[in-house]
Amino acid sequence: MTETDMIKRCKRGDRDAFNELVTKYQSPVMNMAYNMLSNYDDAADAAQEVFIRVYKGLKTFQGKSSLTTWIYKITTNVCTDALRKRRSTGETVSINAPPDSGGAPDIISGAPEPDEQHERNERIKAVREAISELKEEHREVLTLCDIEQLSYEEATEIIRCPEGTVKSRLNRARNALRKKLSNNKKFFY
Repeated sequence: MTETDMIKRCKRGDRDAFNELVTKYQSPVMNMAYNMLSNYDDAADAAQEVFIRVYKGLKTFQGKSSLTTWIYKITTNVCTDALRKRRSTGETVSINAPPDSGGAPDIISGAPEPDEQHERNERIKAVREAISELKEEHREVLTLCDIEQLSYEEATEIIRCPEGTVKSRLNRARNALRKKLSNNKKFFY
């Protein structure tokens, strides 16, 4: 089914088409939310809110941007709202809490040795912690361009700022991340 057909069917109230849409975008939305919020439960809540907004907003979706870009924009807005709420309530996320087990692969034959897997998990944790410490605007553009691998043009459309601003923020985000990670000599040299 093409994206256009999926949208038309969703607009007509076809639940199967909406389920296909959710299935297609569930992982990317969850990944983006997790990268922005640094907490699995918050990301799951955000993803649920994203699909509620998508469901309610599909009737007015005009197709001026791709469906993917539109959904990423909703995800960015939901995560930004969650971060603002977290700041206003003084809620914090512990960076010392054990990493989320969701998505951690089981050890299977051919998988890295346990010590290699542990080191890999520690590196991932260090990178996620460093990203979570970035300014919101830097985390947002880093997530869109480097983690979700969207183009500058797509990021520009989602963030609604000039392409030069996206490039500038991305450069600053990468430099800030590099600086934070260079302090961790154990994993990054």
